[in-house]
Amino acid sequence: MMKRLINVGIAVALIAALGLPAEAASKKDGKPDGGKLVYGEYGRPSTLDPITGNDMVSLRIAEFLFDSLADLDKRGEVVSAIAKKWNVSADNYEYTFDLRQDIIWHAPTGMTEEKKLTAEDVVFTYKCITNNKTITPLKDQYEFIESVKATGPYQVKFRLKRPVINAVSRMSFKVIPKHGPKGSYLSRKDPFSRNPLGSGPYRFDKMTAEGEITLKANENYYRGRPHIDSVSMKPFADQNVMTQSLLYSAIDLIPLLNPRDIPEIEGDRRFMLKSYNALSYSFFGYNFKNKLLAEKKVRQAIGCAINRQEMLNSFYNGRGRIITGPFAPGSWAYNLDVKATPYSVRKAEKLLVEAGFTSKNKAGIRTRNGVPLEFVLKVPIEKENESVKRVVLAFQNYLKAVGIKINVEFREWRAWKEDVFDKGDFDIVIAAWVFDDSADISSLFHSSEIGSWRNNFVAYSNPEVDSLIVESKNTLDREKRRVINQRLHKLLADECPYTFLWSLNNYAAVHKKMRRVEIHPFKFFSYVDEWYIPKAEQK
Repeated sequence: MMKRLINVGIAVALIAALGLPAEAASKKDGKPDGGKLVYGEYGRPSTLDPITGNDMVSLRIAEFLFDSLADLDKRGEVVSAIAKKWNVSADNYEYTFDLRQDIIWHAPTGMTEEKKLTAEDVVFTYKCITNNKTITPLKDQYEFIESVKATGPYQVKFRLKRPVINAVSRMSFKVIPKHGPKGSYLSRKDPFSRNPLGSGPYRFDKMTAEGEITLKANENYYRGRPHIDSVSMKPFADQNVMTQSLLYSAIDLIPLLNPRDIPEIEGDRRFMLKSYNALSYSFFGYNFKNKLLAEKKVRQAIGCAINRQEMLNSFYNGRGRIITGPFAPGSWAYNLDVKATPYSVRKAEKLLVEAGFTSKNKAGIRTRNGVPLEFVLKVPIEKENESVKRVVLAFQNYLKAVGIKINVEFREWRAWKEDVFDKGDFDIVIAAWVFDDSADISSLFHSSEIGSWRNNFVAYSNPEVDSLIVESKNTLDREKRRVINQRLHKLLADECPYTFLWSLNNYAAVHKKMRRVEIHPFKFFSYVDEWYIPKAEQK
């Protein structure tokens, strides 16, 4: 369901005063309130709303600010959230959600206005996501829904076009207030996307010109006030500087630690490493609008020309695994029978000769009819990140050995996203996706998802892939769906819209003053309201 782009740093997400239960003001779990959490991110969020963003920095911020209709617990089971319970019709076409009545929207800074979250907000959120004017990677996830309507102040009925597997988890979007955005749709230019009102454990306080975001504890949070008073997110353009900031106590936590920094953090008793098994992978993506990259043999040759295992071992200390296709390793849809493309300079050269690139120019670059095999690789960082820089330089050298020239262009994260997602101005990119467990890759590879700010930014189109994606989504039997997805995996491994690289082991670095820290695999801060800092270590 969730496909969010992560800045690969290597590198597509309620309670009114009336009737408010007395216990909502405090968790009464014996843990102290107070203190401040400061964490670092590699790059800035593209938005502060939960709808228009497609990067992990934005997704993590959304966990502080917004609540979902339903949620997933630590075991991946669907549990209540905004919806306290739900009923399903006998034919599995209608889902009726009964909402909590004690959820209050955050009041704007400096105001005490309190508005309850109601069924109208849920309906508005769904209509906002599906509005043609709203540019969001979420739209395709809800195509199976026919209608959503309020059947009472705190009751919502979803009517489906067809029964689907795991329907409740697939309908568990973050809810935004009807009084939030200016109109019936949402764009990143809407003031709401920079000054959001949510219902989550923390409310937005301010954002500085440098991009630092401050959040304050929601005193009226329905699960009880979060223990930690405030949270600040500091953006960094350089992962090395971010790690040094942790070591010098300028920040308390890094959600995704650079693998090369792990040994240094492991050796420092002030910190703990928290591993989490996010369903994610890294890849090189090819722009099919480039006629040379639209040729399968060219893409296959690139895959043969690079030594992925050598790069993984050298630049990430082997902390990960090579992947072979579009589903995240560990996913039930992953096809273990598909083998990784072996590193073979000879095979790469053979494929390029078969594609007609039989000549070389004076620089040693292969040509066909005078046209050289030369591409621009756009990288979403400045030049400071050592691991990514080494991967990119290795990629450049591997391809030079088979007669392909790669010109590397490092771009600031936001400029890179605009080039790739909005303008389609790239030949090759390096990036990574993170998933939940729904194994829905439609927004990445279905032809209907080609367009500005869509996840199929490589403009890949294949009728057979489209057909298999639709068949998978329409299949209720999980085992049959697994077979279809394994066919998709095999087909896309051969088609190579991406050169699939690796899935890295994820580690967060956390100062030991932070207690009861549990991490959600792909949302990270889902349980942050339960974290606390002992009184003696608060500052």
